[in-house]
Amino acid sequence: MIKQLFNVNVIAAVAIFVSSARASWTVTNLHPAGALESRAYAAYDTQQAGWASPNSCFCFSRAVVWNGSAASWVDLHPAVADDSQILNASDTQQVGSVLAGMGTFFASVWNGSAASWVSLHPAGSTDSFALATSGSQQVGTANFGPESRASLWSGSAASWVDLNPDGTFYGEARDISGTHQVGWVATDGGSHASLWSGSAASWVDLHPASAFSSQALGVSGTQQVGWAEIGAVKRAGLWSGSAASWVDLHPTGATSSQANDTSGTEQVGFVVVGGVTRASLWSGNAASWVDLSACLGGSWQDTQALSVWTDGTTTRVAGYGFNNVTQRTEAIMWTLTNGGPIPQCGGPPPPPPCPGDYNDDNGIDLLDLLAFNSDWSANLGTAVTPGTNGDYDVSGIVDLLDLLAFNGDWSSNLGQACP
Repeated sequence: MIKQLFNVNVIAAVAIFVSSARASWTVTNLHPAGALESRAYAAYDTQQAGWASPNSCFCFSRAVVWNGSAASWVDLHPAVADDSQILNASDTQQVGSVLAGMGTFFASVWNGSAASWVSLHPAGSTDSFALATSGSQQVGTANFGPESRASLWSGSAASWVDLNPDGTFYGEARDISGTHQVGWVATDGGSHASLWSGSAASWVDLHPASAFSSQALGVSGTQQVGWAEIGAVKRAGLWSGSAASWVDLHPTGATSSQANDTSGTEQVGFVVVGGVTRASLWSGNAASWVDLSACLGGSWQDTQALSVWTDGTTTRVAGYGFNNVTQRTEAIMWTLTNGGPIPQCGGPPPPPPCPGDYNDDNGIDLLDLLAFNSDWSANLGTAVTPGTNGDYDVSGIVDLLDLLAFNGDWSSNLGQACP
């Protein structure tokens, strides 16, 4: 009852604020001046990371980080390297690969400068790549002759841990969150999406029952994302810890799709429609698909979204696209501000079919207020499936913003019947 009274009392004070706080997308081209090509692979808080080719040919790339603009780029290329790339980042740490001496790729970790570079290359490996970091641990893959091994490190080459379970000969660990790692393993058949907790013995097979092949590419909290090949079609999907939990994100009309990363509430990757690869974002289901390529001005061909970060109010997505005007691949960052429902590119979010009709009975009355209060008070402060259990603004978190958004709609339409 106290929460219900609070709802009524704040209506007048917040209605104007709620109606004006619309989420909106902006796009930043991170391509450094003079570079021949660039790609952003990671977004974390205010930092983006990837690589650029500021040289005289496409043969060489240099690991770089940005802080929100093309001009902010910092070169992390080690002095010993012929080629370097950052493939992921977390907090102040970056990971990727360095090509040096005799054509060997070395799994690598940086902490914000070229001088901080450390090789993670395991003894006996022919090539190795670091693909993600939690800030204290790193994951990736190491090749030993014809075999590739899903790999885990803790900051040094000597700390290398082989995550491949017995009977598998190929594998990659693609992302890490807390104590969990995701990736894939295979024998001589299709790959299986995989989840680990620090050791080969902890391996969990995420492979959907109907799939030929599958790979997990991103993880955050209890959510994993990637793809599964079903009926000869690659389909973006997400899991919550088991093969049976797989959710198909593949939009209607797409010929292929893949989810590359998750923030825990939002997923990013690509969707192929009409032969064009489109950077994409989802919020837990296929119907939530947002075509991020539609946000871009000018003329672009294929685009990719590779990384997503959010603090609940601001969402940043890192990726790249081929610019038809400049005829080169350029690093891109998409930014969504103000939280709330995620809009399609090119316009504000569509209003609910009947704003304030929380219980879907085609009318807006006291029953809607009671139903919302029950869900909101029971789940306040928790993460939920976006749009459920009191998450009125579809952010994935039940908080004060849901209360404000619901009150704005309910008070404006109280007593009305829905069409």
